[in-house]
Formats: sequence, structure tokens, C-alpha cells
Amino acid sequence: MSISDQALPAGQRIALSVEYDGSEFHGWQRQASGQISVQECLENALSSVANTEIRVACAGRTDAGVHATNQIVSFESPVARSPKAWVMGGNASLPPQVRVNWACGVSADFHARFSAVSRTYRYVWNTQAIRSTTLYRKVTWSRNDLDIDAMQQSVACLIGEHDFSAFRAASCQSNSPCRRIDEISFLRQGSFVVMEITANAFLHHMVRNLAGSIGMVGRHLKPPAWIAELLEGCNRSVAADTAPPDGLYLVGVGYPPAYNLPNQVKGPIFLCLD
Repeated sequence: MSISDQALPAGQRIALSVEYDGSEFHGWQRQASGQISVQECLENALSSVANTEIRVACAGRTDAGVHATNQIVSFESPVARSPKAWVMGGNASLPPQVRVNWACGVSADFHARFSAVSRTYRYVWNTQAIRSTTLYRKVTWSRNDLDIDAMQQSVACLIGEHDFSAFRAASCQSNSPCRRIDEISFLRQGSFVVMEITANAFLHHMVRNLAGSIGMVGRHLKPPAWIAELLEGCNRSVAADTAPPDGLYLVGVGYPPAYNLPNQVKGPIFLCLD
């Protein structure tokens, strides 16, 4: 994908796609405690390009240890800069764990969070016999193989709009436990098992809590019907433990076609699925 070097005017709304390895960060959101976050690193890098302070909005705040291949952010540029300047200049000031993939001008009503109509995550298990060192903190290791047919059977009940209290973190600050899941699928690639899930939005820890319980079905520790029982019961305390953050990736954010954003390759790149 070529990156335009034609300057966009001051006051232009900008959208970026950001990829990051979340292993060393205390989540996406800037921390009052001073702990390092992806947002702080990105804003500092963009501010160096603009020679003035930049603050961004993101499509979805990821937790500590969670990764992204397509986090979408938006901000209003106070200066005239080209997409190439935002990408190349931003990356020159970012740590190697964070990269800007693309930048483009968008209409003034675009907002990375509020304009989004869906978010897609992938959760990646590695089922090889010995835990991989090269994929340390990039995937979740399962010492047992996973039955993806049983896992797929178990999630049919989750499609549509439901109360997901059984898969909601106690610290979740959302006003409602209801969300709409549009699609959940599973696939195997070598020793990797991948869950892909798309919803209008997610509750705090919702994907990791689902992965923890669905993984028990995959290991034949629970029957497929157990997921429906958990959903109906709305009781977080009887579901499985929260799955580790290592295997979780924000891989796509959906927006109305009118915004004409560049295509998003889901990744992560080691899966070679897209």
C-alpha cells in the first residue's frame, strides 16, 4: 500500500491503523500512575511529528498484555502534515513494539470509537506439545489439544443480542451487560487454534472470559451445552477463569463504507490466514 506524501490541511481529521505487541504495556489507556501505555507512546510520537500536543481516541481500549493488529485511532490535526509524515515520522519515534500501519484523512464527523459498528478479535491457542519460546506472550499455550467442532457447537447460543453477565468482569463499568455477537468461528492451522469473534462491542474481559469457558469445552472438560447454561444463568462465578491476555488480538474494526477507510489485514502475521 502506497502512502501519500501530499500534505493534509490543518484542522483535518486523521484516522490511523496501529499495530502493537501489548506484552510490555499496561494496556492501551494512558495511566495516571505513570505506568507505560500504548496510548502514551503513540501520542508522544505523533506530538513529535506535529511539534505540538496530540491526543487520540481509539476504537477499543485493550487490557494489559493484549495485542492489536488493527487498532483504529482518530484525532484532529492542528498542523498540515501528509499521511506519509504521520506514518513514517510517527514510527521513527515509536518503540519497536508499536507501529502505525496507515494514515488517511477522514470527514469531520469520524470518530474511531463512536463511528465504529463492529469490532473483531482473534484468540490464538498453540497446542503443540512443548510451549514455544519464539511465541512467548504472543499466544496462549494449551497442553491439551482442542476440539474445534465441540467449540463451534457450543457457541451457537451466543449469536445475537444477549445479556453477557456470565462473561463480564466484576470491574466492568458498562451501563448494560447486553451486547450483540454477529459471528464466532474456529479454525485450525497446524498447531494453532483460532477463535474469531465479531460483535458490535464487548464488555470488559468478555472475549477472554468466553475463551476461558469455550476452551474447557474444547478440552472436553465441559459439554457444549454448558456455554448456553452459563449464558442463561448470568453468573460469572460459575464460569471458567479468565483466559490469559497473551493470545488475544484486536484484528479489525468495522465502519460504514462511506468513510472509505483502507482495507484491514487481520493477522497476526504468523498465522498467514488473510
